[in-house]
Amino acid sequence: MAECGRRGLSLLEEARSRYESLQISDDVFGESGDDSSENPFYSTTGDSNSDNYTETNPDDAGAGETRGQSCGPPGSLSNGQAQEEGWSDSLQDLSVPHYQDTHGPTQKMSVTATAMDFFQLFVPDNLIQNMVTQTNMYAKKYQERFGSDEGWTNVTLTEMKAFLGYVTSTSVNRCESVLSIWSSGFFSNRSIALKMSQARFEKILKYFHIVAFRSSHGGSQGLYKIQPFLDSLQQSFSSSFRPSQTQVLHEPLIDEDPVFITTCTERELRKRKKRKFSLWVRQCSSTGFICQIYVHLKEGPGPDGLDTLKNKPQLHSLVAKQLCQNLAGRNAIIFTGPSITSLNLFQEFEKQGIYCCGLLSTRKSDCTGLPQSMLINTEATQQRGQSHIKMRGNLSIINWYNKGNFRFLTNAYPPTKEGVIIKRKSGEIPCPLAVEAFAAHLSYICKYDDKYSKYFIFHKPNKTWQQVFWLTISIAINNAYILYKMSDAYHVKRYSRAQFGERLVKELLDMDDCSPTQ
Repeated sequence: MAECGRRGLSLLEEARSRYESLQISDDVFGESGDDSSENPFYSTTGDSNSDNYTETNPDDAGAGETRGQSCGPPGSLSNGQAQEEGWSDSLQDLSVPHYQDTHGPTQKMSVTATAMDFFQLFVPDNLIQNMVTQTNMYAKKYQERFGSDEGWTNVTLTEMKAFLGYVTSTSVNRCESVLSIWSSGFFSNRSIALKMSQARFEKILKYFHIVAFRSSHGGSQGLYKIQPFLDSLQQSFSSSFRPSQTQVLHEPLIDEDPVFITTCTERELRKRKKRKFSLWVRQCSSTGFICQIYVHLKEGPGPDGLDTLKNKPQLHSLVAKQLCQNLAGRNAIIFTGPSITSLNLFQEFEKQGIYCCGLLSTRKSDCTGLPQSMLINTEATQQRGQSHIKMRGNLSIINWYNKGNFRFLTNAYPPTKEGVIIKRKSGEIPCPLAVEAFAAHLSYICKYDDKYSKYFIFHKPNKTWQQVFWLTISIAINNAYILYKMSDAYHVKRYSRAQFGERLVKELLDMDDCSPTQ
């Protein structure tokens, strides 16, 4: 019995040692919570309520197929075709070339660096000054057209920072509306309300703009009012941090409910709420730093023609290419969900020196060129941990059973290497190394997503470009906190994410007392 216990412990320690790069995964935002466990592995069981990387019911993965018959998703190959195309049960070892980049912050911050210093790595004064200029220009044109506004005076840089601070405060102090700050009710915040009157705030809110007028060369692009800001933000993300070798492409949670809900079930319901845009990110799976963002408008024309595509796998494949355009030749490993995973995309990425590991779904994935025998659920009884693998070149397709069939496509991990999933109740479940890697890295992103949504700016404007703006500001603040946690300044004053947000608000408002109240 003791020997079994020692064996289980050694397996866990061996598995953990493979993911030492997950530097802050147990404590994403400097706080302990119910989801901070010693187990770094993500549950890939069929009854998991986690995000869209898993099937709600894995037995539905073969929906529309007849069990045991030779039929499969459109584009999939029969046994004879699969053999001709080179898919074989004969497995070969492979190794991914060494990562061609260093990872971590690109500049060393002082031990006295403030929350504002980290935030201004992404939103510097010149960017805020541009908001001042554009807001004043818009207010002038608006009043020329609709009549003068006697209560308006041009906004200043100091006022614009305070304006950003007030809206940002809704990410750490939940309130029904940002205007509740000046109320006398439960959601009021008298400690910051005195820095600006509610009337002045509402005037700035009325005229606030990033780009006041459409450029003559701007075409009909739907995001022209925010595109320069997005471009600047993207450049600063890339220049301030280099991600680890393992990264994830996904849609982060966007909290849209009037009250924050933490249960996974309702979290999934939120993801199904209709928005006029979708946001995709490439995220470092070791730290949670969002390296690149891509905003896709669901309606109206776009600069890349993605809006004209009705085929979701094709759309998501093009989004993935946009997010990974700066990774060529670096030997990065990208984890993908079912909507992105496809043979053609992975082959194209491999030619560029980008390696992949993705979850497959016969309902959501483009299964063109994959063997039908690996995509159909059979009636044969299977044991948990049992797997079947076929290989072609460096690509492996894995069918792994754990209370349901889970399928993976990868060229990043050797099919000959075994891994293990450690679960508190079920113990250890054997699996291919690719499954273990997918589980370990996605567990971090799932944990990040839950806490990221908690610190999302709560202000909900009606205009799409403003929704995108505050969403990306939220991402910038979370990225700033991650850099803060990796700096020497964190070892001097160990602020939690909530304290960091509160400190940033006070610094934006230029308050003398910038220490957190919590």
